[in-house]
Amino acid sequence: MSVRSRRSRRPPVVLAGLVLGVSPGALPAQALSVPLDRAALEEGRLDLRAAVAEVVEYRGVPALRVAGAQDAAPGSALVLLDTPPFRDGTIELELAGAPAPDAGPSMRGFVGVAFRVADAEADRYECFYLRPTNGRAADPVRRSHATQYVSHPEWTWQRLRLESPGGFETSADIEPGAWTRVRIEVAGDAARLYLGGSADPTLVVDDLKGAQAEGGLALWLHTSTVAHFRNLVVTPAP
Repeated sequence: MSVRSRRSRRPPVVLAGLVLGVSPGALPAQALSVPLDRAALEEGRLDLRAAVAEVVEYRGVPALRVAGAQDAAPGSALVLLDTPPFRDGTIELELAGAPAPDAGPSMRGFVGVAFRVADAEADRYECFYLRPTNGRAADPVRRSHATQYVSHPEWTWQRLRLESPGGFETSADIEPGAWTRVRIEVAGDAARLYLGGSADPTLVVDDLKGAQAEGGLALWLHTSTVAHFRNLVVTPAP
């Protein structure tokens, strides 16, 4: 069953279960395991913007499947999470993205995470995302655009690529539809994107462009994408 939901202000639930799949003792004391399950959808703890979502089994594990809403204009889609305001800390999850069956040839399966999401319109945020079809492309230029940082609405990928070529995107060994472990570390004006459990960052940004010091968290995708998410854990900085 697909759900389009409105945001609830109830406190986040801290649990390890259907989606997380680890025991509470495996998490730092301050970590929040954010449910991405059917109850979270039905109880309004996931706020869908230009998106539809349902809980499915994907590649043998439970996951939240998100796609662009049928009536949505081409562009970003968000699943706003009912978590405390996020300033600094670590965001960890597994995600997978691939172009929707009816997506055009230039669509790459864009999927990622937005943080410090500001205001009720949710159109101002920082974001790291992946372009999975670029990860193993034959064209080396496409491969160099496998990951991306943006800061909406002012700092789009087009502007960043024009003004700082190669400064806010990089290559990564990813593939469409495959689960990818993602860790984002945020501290002040700096953020680092880690993939696949690597100890070395894939993309480093030392000058985050957004003016907001804190804000919400959201799963992010382009409306041309079918995305899956699981195992979301947020650890605020002490």
